[in-house]
Amino acid sequence: MAPSATPSRLLAVGALLLAPLGVASFTSPLHVSSRHSPSSLAPPLHVAAASTDYDVVKVDLADGRDYSIYIGSDFSDAEASELLRKHVGGTRVLLITNDRIAPMYLEKYQQLLDGEGIKVDTVVLPDGEEHKTFDCMAMILDRALELGLDRKSTFVALGGGVIGDMVGFASAIYQRGVNFIQLPTTVMAMVDSSVGGKTGVNHPLGKNMIGAFHQPQCVFIDTTVLDTLPDRELKSGISEIVKYGLIRDAPFFEWQEANMDKLLARDPAATRYAIKRSCENKSEVVQADEKEAGVRATLNLGHTFGHAIENGSGYGTWLHGEGVSIGTAMAATMSEKMGWIDAGLKRRIYDILEDADLPVKLPKESPMTIEAFNKLMSLDKKVADGKLRLILLKGELGNCVFTGEFDTDALQSTIEELVADIGA
Repeated sequence: MAPSATPSRLLAVGALLLAPLGVASFTSPLHVSSRHSPSSLAPPLHVAAASTDYDVVKVDLADGRDYSIYIGSDFSDAEASELLRKHVGGTRVLLITNDRIAPMYLEKYQQLLDGEGIKVDTVVLPDGEEHKTFDCMAMILDRALELGLDRKSTFVALGGGVIGDMVGFASAIYQRGVNFIQLPTTVMAMVDSSVGGKTGVNHPLGKNMIGAFHQPQCVFIDTTVLDTLPDRELKSGISEIVKYGLIRDAPFFEWQEANMDKLLARDPAATRYAIKRSCENKSEVVQADEKEAGVRATLNLGHTFGHAIENGSGYGTWLHGEGVSIGTAMAATMSEKMGWIDAGLKRRIYDILEDADLPVKLPKESPMTIEAFNKLMSLDKKVADGKLRLILLKGELGNCVFTGEFDTDALQSTIEELVADIGA
């Protein structure tokens, strides 16, 4: 199926049905069309510029906080500079990246932002999930204060999810809030973390437990930066792409099944389509539920299990998407145990994750135990009134539930089977 015949922005958000027992059920608006190919839907929204053909996905929010996600490749310097500078409100920019990205892209983006009355200063942080801490994030605040940046300043995040989350959080609390721009450099950040305004840092007792909702002015995605992305990080990001198909977009999942080899081979058209379609899905969900009161929680499929694995194994041991992949497999297993999905769908989920060369179980040397899972999951942000709530799959492909009403025996059995493979 050719990526060129791709859908425009999804026109509806999964309907939120408040069922008995506090169960929130979410049905994909595209699920009813899952027997049709994506080519039967509307063409993509894109802009034909003088030098670049790029897509624009809009995030429509209240109070004039709408913003654009620009998705393209090989932007000319003049065009990239114009797009970025128009989202800088004042005259001062603080450009933040990490010590892995800095040698490759810091000078380029500093030059693109600098000029026409805008002065750009920079901060380079250490790379890695283990540095996603309040102390490391405070380095951004220290630099901003040293430079005397005011409330009209703009922070710019150049990097993956760790940088984006920390810069977003710093911009949310610096002088009670300044503007920021996302320049994602990983698949994970492009399809998920750069969109939607979730920002924060990790705590030794839990992942992303300290943070704020703070939306960017824009998200600028130049897919050519993925040329330097390590294969392991590419695959990690694909786990979040798979998620969208499972929870709300069955045709997209079917497209992935047919095109996973192209995504792994970094085919430009397939990559751009997957990023755009993921952003469309994320945008629709964020527009419906910005602060995660209901439907937005479904974007965390596999994350409760995955965050426990990331934390319990030591931050930095697993990439976020690798933990999510194992967590997604666990959610599928648990859903199948309860009879909420059939064995065939569970097999398809395992197959697509394995086709993406993503993990679905723990290695023999994993420190994870049943006790560790239960303790760490009890600290999850989705716990309410002391009760664990999970995103699980229910029904046909493209449907899920966010619920605290599940079979606890199925949960424990799923955990026990996973850790049994490592002898824990």
